[in-house]
Amino acid sequence: MATTAPAHPVHPVHPVDEVPPVRHLAAFGLQHVLAMYAGAVAVPLIVGGAMNLSPADLAYLITADLLVCGIATLIQCVGFWRFGVRLPIMQGCTFAAVSPMVLIGTTGGGLPAIYGSVIVAGLAIVLLAPVFGRLLRFFPPLVTGTVILIIGVSLLPVAGNWAAGGVGAKDFGEPKNLALAGFVLAVVLAVQRFAPPFLSRIAVLVGIAVGLAVAVPFGFTDFGGVGDADWVGISTPFHFGTPTFHASAIVSMLVVALVTMTETTGDLIAVGEMTDRKVEPRTLADGLRADGLSTVLGGVFNTFPYTAFAQNVGLVGMTRVRSRWVVATAGGILVLLGLLPKLGAVVAAVPAPVLGGAGLVMFGTVAASGLRTLAEVDFKGNDNLTVVAVSVAVGMLPVGVPTIYAKFPDWFQTVMNSGISAGCLTAIVLNLLFNHLPGKTGSAGAAAEPKAASV
Repeated sequence: MATTAPAHPVHPVHPVDEVPPVRHLAAFGLQHVLAMYAGAVAVPLIVGGAMNLSPADLAYLITADLLVCGIATLIQCVGFWRFGVRLPIMQGCTFAAVSPMVLIGTTGGGLPAIYGSVIVAGLAIVLLAPVFGRLLRFFPPLVTGTVILIIGVSLLPVAGNWAAGGVGAKDFGEPKNLALAGFVLAVVLAVQRFAPPFLSRIAVLVGIAVGLAVAVPFGFTDFGGVGDADWVGISTPFHFGTPTFHASAIVSMLVVALVTMTETTGDLIAVGEMTDRKVEPRTLADGLRADGLSTVLGGVFNTFPYTAFAQNVGLVGMTRVRSRWVVATAGGILVLLGLLPKLGAVVAAVPAPVLGGAGLVMFGTVAASGLRTLAEVDFKGNDNLTVVAVSVAVGMLPVGVPTIYAKFPDWFQTVMNSGISAGCLTAIVLNLLFNHLPGKTGSAGAAAEPKAASV
């Protein structure tokens, strides 16, 4: 009697590694690009504007930024050797570097001095990545949940500013802007609730598309910039001159590097939680190493330091599309936008209130994900509630009162003006203080729940 050979066991593909059909990849990827585009171009606009660059140089900075954003995202999602966390992580310019770069650019040597300090900071991140990887044990659910909550809540003012018309807009706060943002939010929610599964996963993209269709006849947007933009633009290394290396500029950028590593650690852990692929010390180091490499590329190709973009963390949680290849596709779209400025100008024409309506639900999703992680933590008979309360309070201070640290030294402002890094550092320190130092004799605080407190 013939026997059949046993079939090889089929190992199911983890959702992070699944490759959706091409049409889905394109739609999901474009959704990620639209979610982060305004944040991506904000840094070159702010820095270039502060340095009074010409419109042509500003346009060059933006296309260079989009190109390196795309390359950085591909490195992070696809990965090679020990570079890249291989999770759905979108990369963009960090806002933590804006103030130091404006200071360097206007008083300490211009763009060449900025790029010199950025290159050194990128190399430092590559070297420090394994050290940060070993710090993962200081991020139990008590800390990670608090950090994810702070990331979400600290992003909400960004969505609020977009909804009102964008910072500096002449019609900021006009009811028509908020009405458009509210309309987009309603469309996103309606699509997510009532549309078929595929459409519900691109609810943000549908909301932005419908919002744009409504915005055009009401005069919310101007496509004049599309005609002025070049068809092809290629960023060449050291376009603004050979980098120069000033000690003070390098020191301030190294502080920024530590802040961005802290923020990226929070974002990577958040995406790991949302995708059911927990970040391990080695993968965290790989993700941070990719940040460092992208930052070096930024210094070479006329742009700025790179970090994981929290905006897109919310999109992963909201859509439940966990494939890293979706975000890799978004990286490819960004590369195209960086090489084809006319395409970039079309995307740039999406009015701020449309992005604001979509941003409210995305950033709120990040905060809600933090609450979900905190639901795993035991708050009975210990001081864990204090850890969360004080960390969130410290994290929200610079968000609610942006000038609170204006009288402090620059290095202190760089660390503490980022609500994410301020809250993260506070959560780590308080977790160690309340859950790992010897407790009071007979105190309930000394016997914290292991799941919440162990490192």
